[in-house]
Amino acid sequence: MTEEPLHVSVSRLFIKRVINLLLALVLVIILLPLLILIAIITKLSSKGSIIYQQERIGLQGKPFTIYKFRSMHVDAEKNGPLLSDKNDLRITVWGKFMRKFKIDELPQLLNIIKGNMNFVGPRPERKYFINLIEAEGINYNNLLKLKPGLTSAGMVNYGYASTIEQMIERMQFDIQYAENNSALKDCKIILQTIAIVFTGKGK
Repeated sequence: MTEEPLHVSVSRLFIKRVINLLLALVLVIILLPLLILIAIITKLSSKGSIIYQQERIGLQGKPFTIYKFRSMHVDAEKNGPLLSDKNDLRITVWGKFMRKFKIDELPQLLNIIKGNMNFVGPRPERKYFINLIEAEGINYNNLLKLKPGLTSAGMVNYGYASTIEQMIERMQFDIQYAENNSALKDCKIILQTIAIVFTGKGK
């Protein structure tokens, strides 16, 4: 088992892994018709693959492949990595809808099943942006001590970030979570995420 912060016991890590795995499997089964429908609309809405794959940095700085329903046009980053904002022309019309309700993130249930992610944890970033954050004198290591999450304290309390400055602001919520996480906090973040998904009011 990959090591997480020293204050987290092996038994708690094991229990958390089992709960995350079982819950992800159950959700895939329950949501399968919805996942198929989203996949069909994604394919018909614009050219390109249904699933978008991208390398992110996970637990202990190890890279892994994250999965999303594609929300951008093909070759959206042909000129290099860019952060997105609400007026981003690279995002498809259907992609904007998916992002509003966070349903483009659903394929990450597979990441949870594979063990790359948990339901709750700091959102995984690309190495390119981690380097830019660290160039500002910010220590990113604390966020690499926990397995990344499908949702996070930063996402529910701040939302998407369109600049490095905003990423650093959002990080503060995830750092607080990393330093003092608990099952109760996980449940609270999950409930907040569900509210955002159903209302579409997340940033």
